[in-house]
Amino acid sequence: MLSQERVFRAFLRILGSVSLLALVFVAAPYAWMDAIHRWLGMGKLPEEPVVGYLARSTSAFYAILGGLVWLASFDLKRYRPVLAYLGATTVAFGLALGVIDWLEGMPLFWKVAEGPLDAALGIAILLMALRVEPQ
Repeated sequence: MLSQERVFRAFLRILGSVSLLALVFVAAPYAWMDAIHRWLGMGKLPEEPVVGYLARSTSAFYAILGGLVWLASFDLKRYRPVLAYLGATTVAFGLALGVIDWLEGMPLFWKVAEGPLDAALGIAILLMALRVEPQ
């Protein structure tokens, strides 16, 4: 039977790996991002510099976060406070994204997926972090 800490470690590493995939979009050609934008049904991706800046810098931030999550997964007891903070702030981030998605008129699938999924991931991180025995 898997221990709670092994499950938490695997969960963090999967989450960190998915976040690290964002590195691709730090340097992805505009055409790739535009094709994905169109595929999602959001039309042509605007070409203004701020759009590329925000897409690339956000991708870099997600990759940094993925690396941090991977690092913390190696010593759950030591990084318990960091993981609890990450869980709590991810819940808040998910709630904020939910509001932002509605205010900005994102497609329905985006509205019902992004914020709630991030909040749920944050709750899972927080609950698992709180179950780790303090150092």
